[in-house]
Amino acid sequence: MLLKEPNEEELMATVADRPRSGTTPAGWTLRAVVSAHVAAIAGQPVFAGVYLTGDYDSLRWHAIGADVVSSLGYVQVVVAIVVWVRLRLAWPFVATAAVVAAETVQYFAGLDGALWLHLPLGVITVVALAGLFATVWRRPLAQGAVRGRTLVQEDVRGRQLAQKEARDA
Repeated sequence: MLLKEPNEEELMATVADRPRSGTTPAGWTLRAVVSAHVAAIAGQPVFAGVYLTGDYDSLRWHAIGADVVSSLGYVQVVVAIVVWVRLRLAWPFVATAAVVAAETVQYFAGLDGALWLHLPLGVITVVALAGLFATVWRRPLAQGAVRGRTLVQEDVRGRQLAQKEARDA
């Protein structure tokens, strides 16, 4: 079965049609926000530990830190949505949403004084965010998929070359 010979315009792929091999600006923005988020959350156990040793003024620093961590979490959700829309990568949003949901529960558990929930959930969120940090820095955050038109062009061109080779053989 012979396919219709595509014209030159259909075969011509531009730089914009090709997938990026490296991390995009949206990916770098996500990395920056996740890094700031990790730095902020790393201070929380320190402030809590100082408070638990009897320095009650450090509870204020722990509360300020909680506000900063929560704010960075919500900024990270917005950036993860941008990464999802622009790069077609959903996993950063899913992971961020899970971490931020846990942080939100932890925040309100701390306000309520429910230390039985606040402390273990704090450990879980620090570990989860550290894992997300490692993942976003290990993997390139590039376009998740090539534009459909380019895939079709490559498929058509590949079939035509195979048919030509079969005829010439």
